[in-house]
Amino acid sequence: MNNYLLLEIGVEELPSRFGQTTLDQIENNLSKLLKEERVNFDNIDKYATPRRLTFVIKNLADKASDLEEEVKGPAKKIAVDEEGNFTKPALGFMKSKGLDPENVYFKQVGNAEYLFGTIKQSGKETAEILKNIIPTAIKNVTFPKAMRWGGKNMRFARPIRWMVALLNDNVLDVNLEGIKASNVTKGHRFLGEREFEVNSVEDYFEKLEKNYIILDQHKRKAMIKEQAIEVANSLGGEVELDDDLLEEITFLVEYPTAFYGEFEEDYVKLPKEVVTTPMKEHQRYFPVSKDGKLLPYFIAVRNGDSHRIDIVKAGNEKVLKARLADALFFYKEDTKKPLESFVDKLQTVVFQAKLGTVYDKSLRIDKLSQTILNELNMSESAKNTQRAAKLCKADLVTNMVFEFTELQGIMGRDYAKVGGENEEVCQAIFEHYLPRYAGDILPETNAGIALSIADKLDSIAGFFAIGIKPSGSQDPYALRRQALGILSILLDKKLSVNLNNLINAALDNYSNLEFNKEEVASQIVEFFVERVKNLFKDLGIRYDVIDAVLNNNLNDISDIHTRALELNRWLQKDELVEMLTAFNRVSTLAQKATIDIVKEELLKEDAEIKLYNGFKEIKLNVESLLVDKKYNEALDAFATLRPLVDNLFDNVMVMDKDESVKENRLGLLKQIYSTMLTICDLSKIVYK
Repeated sequence: MNNYLLLEIGVEELPSRFGQTTLDQIENNLSKLLKEERVNFDNIDKYATPRRLTFVIKNLADKASDLEEEVKGPAKKIAVDEEGNFTKPALGFMKSKGLDPENVYFKQVGNAEYLFGTIKQSGKETAEILKNIIPTAIKNVTFPKAMRWGGKNMRFARPIRWMVALLNDNVLDVNLEGIKASNVTKGHRFLGEREFEVNSVEDYFEKLEKNYIILDQHKRKAMIKEQAIEVANSLGGEVELDDDLLEEITFLVEYPTAFYGEFEEDYVKLPKEVVTTPMKEHQRYFPVSKDGKLLPYFIAVRNGDSHRIDIVKAGNEKVLKARLADALFFYKEDTKKPLESFVDKLQTVVFQAKLGTVYDKSLRIDKLSQTILNELNMSESAKNTQRAAKLCKADLVTNMVFEFTELQGIMGRDYAKVGGENEEVCQAIFEHYLPRYAGDILPETNAGIALSIADKLDSIAGFFAIGIKPSGSQDPYALRRQALGILSILLDKKLSVNLNNLINAALDNYSNLEFNKEEVASQIVEFFVERVKNLFKDLGIRYDVIDAVLNNNLNDISDIHTRALELNRWLQKDELVEMLTAFNRVSTLAQKATIDIVKEELLKEDAEIKLYNGFKEIKLNVESLLVDKKYNEALDAFATLRPLVDNLFDNVMVMDKDESVKENRLGLLKQIYSTMLTICDLSKIVYK
C-alpha cells in the first residue's frame, strides 16, 4: 500500500492572504471525502506558492474498504400487516437501503421486534474515487471574494489554468469543468521553462527546483528571513522582521532573493512610524535599524534571482522615495499648526448617521472618562484625561492620517509632543486606541486606560441603543473586539470597577436618542457576559466554574477572574462530590424559601440548632476572608459546614407540616445559600 497521489492546482497569482487558508481548506476537504469513501491513507503534505497549490497524499489504499452495515427499519407491528405481508413503510425502508425482501429479518430490541437488514458494499478502486472527489474538494473551497472565468460554473479566488494529477506515476483522469489533469506543469514565470513534464513525485520536486520554484513555503520563509538578516548585517544594522509581513511575502514569491535599497537620511529624522508604515504596509519592505534607531535602508524581496538586481533596487528606491516625499510634505504641513486647531474640523466627520459626528463622540468620551476615573480612584489624572479626550481624535483630519490611516493615534501622539503637550496627554492620545488587535499592547497611563475604556464603551452603548448589534459572524463595527479590549485592560491591570455602572453612564450620554435604557443596558450586560465566558474559557477556566462565579454579575471583572482561578484550583480537593451534593440540596430547598429570617425559638431539633450556631460562626469567618479576597480559604471555611448540613438532612424533615417551622428551616437554608453566593454558586458545578 505504497500508493501516492500528487495533485497540483495551477492558478493565476493568488493573493497572499489566501495562500495558507486555501491549502488548509483543500486538505480538509480531501481528508474528509477520502474518509467518507472509506479510503485509508497516512497523511497529506501540502505546499503553496503564488501560482500553485500542491498536495501529496501518502500510502493510499488500493481500494476502499468493504462496507457491511446493519440498518434498523420500522417496528414489526408497522412493518407487516395482519396477513403477514410487508407494508408500505417496510417496502419504503427496503427500497431506500437497496435491500430485497429475502434479505431482511426481525430482531428483538427492548420490548418490541424491529425490521433489520444488512447492507453489503464492495469497496471501489481508489483511482475511481479520486476522480470524483478531487473536483469536489476544489469546488468546495470558500473565499471572501471569488471569481468566475471562461463560462465556468465554479468559483475560485483566481482562475485555475492547469492541473497535475499523478497516481503512482500515472496521470489520473480528472476533469474539473474542462480543466483536464495531466503531467505538465510550469516553471518560474520568468526564469523557468514555460512547460515541462513530470513523471513521478520525486521528478516533480526535482524539476521544480531546477526551474526556480521553492515549493515548500516553510523553506521559502526561512530563506527570506536568513537573507534579510544577512543583508541587514552587511549594512551594519538589524532587520525589523514582522511576522505578518514575513508570512505575506512568503506567499508572494516562488524564488526569493532579498536585497537592500537606500533613501535620503533626511527622512530618518521623521517619526519612525511615518517612515516604516509606507515601507511595510504599502511596499512590503522590511525596515533596518540600529539600537532602535532607523537607518536609511530598507530590505525588499524579489521574486527571482540576483540578475540585474541593481535595476530592481533603483526601481524600488524610486517608488519609496515618492511615498516618503508625500509623508514629509504631510508632516511639515500638519505641524505648521497645533493639534488643537484640527479639533473643530471633526464636526464635519460623521461617526455614524444616528450617533453624530466624531466631535460629538469626543465630547462623550470626555464625560465618560471622568466617570471611569472616579470609579477607579484615579481622579488625580482628571485634568490630563480631559485634555487628551479633547485631542484624541484630532489627528483623523490631518493630512498624514488621511493618507496613511494606519497612523491614527501614532501621529496624534507625535503632533501633541510637537505642540508642547505633557507626556501623559501625548501617550493617552495613542493609548486610547489600544488594544487594536488580539495580543496587542495595553494602555499604561491612567488617562490612556480611562480614554480607551470610554471610547470603546461609548461605541458599544451607541450602536446597541440604535439597534445595531453583532449577530452570528456579522460584526461590522468590531464591537466584540472592543468589548474584549475593555475586559483585557480590566484583567491585566487588576482594576476594580463596576461595569454595570459604566454601561449606564455610557447610555446616559445618548439622551438625545429614543430607546429603552433598561432593556438596552440588559442587552449590553448579556453581551459582555458572553465575552467574559469566552475569554475565561481561553484562559483555561472550566465552563461550570465560569457560571458559578459569573452569574450575570459584572460588578468587578478582575475580582470575578480571581474567584474563578481560586475555584478552579479548589475543585481539585478530595471529598468534592460529597461536598457539592450537600450544597446542591441546600440550593434546591433555598429556592423555595419566601423569607431568609430565622427565629431561634422555632429551632426545635438538635441538628438544626447545631447547624444554625455553626453557620453564624462560619459566616463571620467567611465575611472576614472575603474582605481580604482570600477566596480559597473562604471556600475551605464554608465547606466545614458540610457535616452539619448532612446531619440536618439525615435527621430533620425540612418540609415540616407546621408552616412556621418549615419556613424557619427554609430561611436558615436560604441564609446559608446567600452566604455561598458571596463566594460563588457551587450549585453550578458539574460533578459525577
